Order: sequence, then C-alpha cells, then structure tokens
Amino acid sequence: MSSIQKSQIEAALGTVMEPDLGRDLMTLGMVENIAVDEAGNVSFTVVLTTPACPMKEKIKNSCVEAIKAAVPEVGSIDVNMTSKVTSSCSHGGHGNHDGHGHHGAQGGHGAPQKIDLPNVKNIIAVASGKGGVGKSTVSLNLAVSLAASGAKVGLIDADLYGPSIPTMVGLQNVKPEVQNQKLMPIEKFGVKMMSIGFLVDPETALIWRGPMASSAMRQLITDVDWQELDYLIFDLPPGTGDIQLTLVQNLAISGAVIVTTPQEVALADVAKAVTMFRKVGVPILGLVENMSWYELPDGTRDYIFGRQGGETFAKTNAITFLGSIPISSSVREGGDNGIPAIIANPDAPTSQAASRVAGEIARQVSILNANCSMN
Repeated sequence: MSSIQKSQIEAALGTVMEPDLGRDLMTLGMVENIAVDEAGNVSFTVVLTTPACPMKEKIKNSCVEAIKAAVPEVGSIDVNMTSKVTSSCSHGGHGNHDGHGHHGAQGGHGAPQKIDLPNVKNIIAVASGKGGVGKSTVSLNLAVSLAASGAKVGLIDADLYGPSIPTMVGLQNVKPEVQNQKLMPIEKFGVKMMSIGFLVDPETALIWRGPMASSAMRQLITDVDWQELDYLIFDLPPGTGDIQLTLVQNLAISGAVIVTTPQEVALADVAKAVTMFRKVGVPILGLVENMSWYELPDGTRDYIFGRQGGETFAKTNAITFLGSIPISSSVREGGDNGIPAIIANPDAPTSQAASRVAGEIARQVSILNANCSMN
C-alpha cells in the first residue's frame, strides 16, 4: 500500500507557477480531482483558462517534474489537461469601462444604452487603421483557430458597407433562419457567424448614414441568438468612424486586437486606432503584423512591405506584439474558395503563424481577466 499522501501532491503542485500569471497553480485554483491509488499512482486535472493555451505542454511537464522531485517514490502520473475560459471583468455589470472617464454615456443626452450579452464571456474587437491589411482574414482565422481548440466562438462581420466574411466562408447566398423572433447565426467551421451580407443582397450597395448604420449594427448583435460563447469576435470596419465608436462605447469589449502591415503608411493609421481604444478605455490586447513577408520556394523571405514595422511600432507604443503572419497565395485562394487557409492547408507557414497568433490572443485575454479579478 502506498504511503503517498494527497497533501504531498498538493504541496508539490504548489511550487508550479502559471508562467503568465506569476502565481502557483494551487493558489489560482487550477488543480482539481487529485487522486492517489494504492500503488502510488497519481492522477489530477489542470484547468487552463483557455483551450488555446500555448503553454499547455510546458505546464503539464512542470507538474510531472515537480511531483517526481518532491515525491521520488511516486508511480505513474496522469495529468488531464482541460480548460474553462475565464470571463472578462467588463462582463456583467459593465460599469468597469466607465471608470476610464464615463465614456458609456458619451454624446450627452439620449445616449444609447449599453448592449448586454450575458452569455458571452469575452468580446474581442479586431480593428485596423486602414483597409487592405487583411483584418477580415485575421478575424476569420482567429475565430476558426479558437473553435478548433475547443472554444465556443462567434464572429460578427461589423463591416456594413463591405461585408467580406460570407464570401470568405463560401456562404454568399445563405440567409439566416428566424426562431422565437431571433436570428439564428450561420454556423461553419465550428464558428457561429453573423453579417449584414447574410441579410441583404450581395449586389446591393448600402448607402446608410451614421445613425442608420449604428442601429443596424446593434441589431446584428442583439437580435441574434448567440447562446453561450467563450469568445465573440468583431471584425470591425477599417478606420475609426461611427460604427467603431458605437461599438466600443456600448459594448463591454474585453480587448482589441489591431492588425497592420509592416509599411509606414499603414502604421500612421494604426496610431489613430490605438488612440481611439485608449480614449474609451478598451484594453489593447496587442498588435498583429500581417503580410510580413513572402516565402519564396527556396525558403528565403522577401519582405515586400518592409521589415518589422509592426513589431517596432508595438514596442514604441508599449503594446504587446502578438506575432507576424506571412503573405501567401493560399490565403487569397482560401478567401476566394470559401475555405480558410488555416483549414484548407493547416501545415502551411501562414496557417501555423495564424494559429500561434490566435493562441497568443487567447493568452492575453486570460492574463487580462486574471489580473482584473485579482485586483
């Protein structure tokens, strides 16, 4: 019969630090179901804060090493890695962002009410200072990648004037069903999606003034039966206009991801997007540099748009750099064929880079949520 005590295992795991949160797994309440059998075999579950955690293997190995070091006579060690996505602090009461200068009621009298989505844990806005930087591609790949990791994901195509998500997922002529007076999101690749492109004829150009656009945007959010989501991703229109402001002021956004290309002209516009989010108190999760280089057949890189402009901008402005995604024809083909590159060609350098960026974004959301709940 084994003399190993459960308390010894708890003590050993109390020395394993969560790399991002700087506290041990036991204090963070991330260990469950510790069991020791008569032969001295140990099993337990580690509950991560996101299924897309890039540190999964590192944490698992650290647990095994810590137990072997503290309890040399241990038998087998079975670590079950699972996850429960944490909620944003801006979730729920929604008063938190107003602490940054009561922007909730900006615009004085008759300001629109905050939009409440009680079943959505985290809302991520994907933005860019200008068009043409591949923001929709990044949004879609982020959504698909998080869904593939096991998270419940929704995607709203918030570009009312040029919705591209329906084309990118091959659903140009699909119309959502209505059930109990709610629109049912269109589901593909494990992601629940909504776009004005599903509601109006693709050939019809929308010529809406600001208030009409803002009202349509609210409907895309509130009149849809999203059910429970770990992440709801907003593919914002480019720039910093009415729709972006309506969204960031009226939704409890967990954080924003900014997409740019390496060249100077794109970065000049990024600064405006950064200023907008900072003004309304939305945390910036980080910056993604898209179209960073073109990989030639011999493996060398052609930096078409310049080198590391995004990374340098992020450092200068104290923003987390989330990673670089190379340009490749498979991304364009995926967008045209309706199958995202991350699914059509998961081993391609672009797909691998997009998956890493998605993991990094999920990680930043978890860090933000943990720091907020500790305060």
